[in-house]
Amino acid sequence: MSGFVSLRIAAVAAVTGLAFLSASASVTIGAPTPNQEVTLGPSGLPLPRFVSLKSGKVNSRIGPGLSYPVDWLYLKPGLPMEIIQEYDNWRRVRDSDGAEGWVNQTLLSGKRTAIAAPWQRGKESKINLLAKPDAEARTVAILDPGVVGKIKTCNGDWCEMTFDGVTGWIKQTMLWGAYPGELVKD
Repeated sequence: MSGFVSLRIAAVAAVTGLAFLSASASVTIGAPTPNQEVTLGPSGLPLPRFVSLKSGKVNSRIGPGLSYPVDWLYLKPGLPMEIIQEYDNWRRVRDSDGAEGWVNQTLLSGKRTAIAAPWQRGKESKINLLAKPDAEARTVAILDPGVVGKIKTCNGDWCEMTFDGVTGWIKQTMLWGAYPGELVKD
């Protein structure tokens, strides 16, 4: 009997998820490019877009509401998240590992942060934080892949960021939290 109940719950969750997906079929999932038309969500803000977590304890749910179970708990304030869908005051977000869930908008901030090369975590690689936006510039810090920093500005090719009190420049393509070619001004 419990297997049947679990199957029923899974089926209801799948049908509910499809209903939310079909309600926003116009959502663009990829990163916007300069020539691409921007898709606006119900809030009037572009989709997709990057934000960060306000709180050090954020529940990610399987659906947009408190009645949905918590699927994941984020414990790091400032972690960048990509909003890919909106429903009422809930935002469907994606983290740098590709995990998706629903978070209440009050737990999200417009302050921009980014993760340095999260795809290189666990590898023996280092990322140089430079004194100016030039590959030949002096190195001001050496970053481990996966560290989170605050974005000050991005010019479409380079981002000026602060990591643990040290400010410098990093190639925008080495970040998860700013789209390639995106201009950001804090």
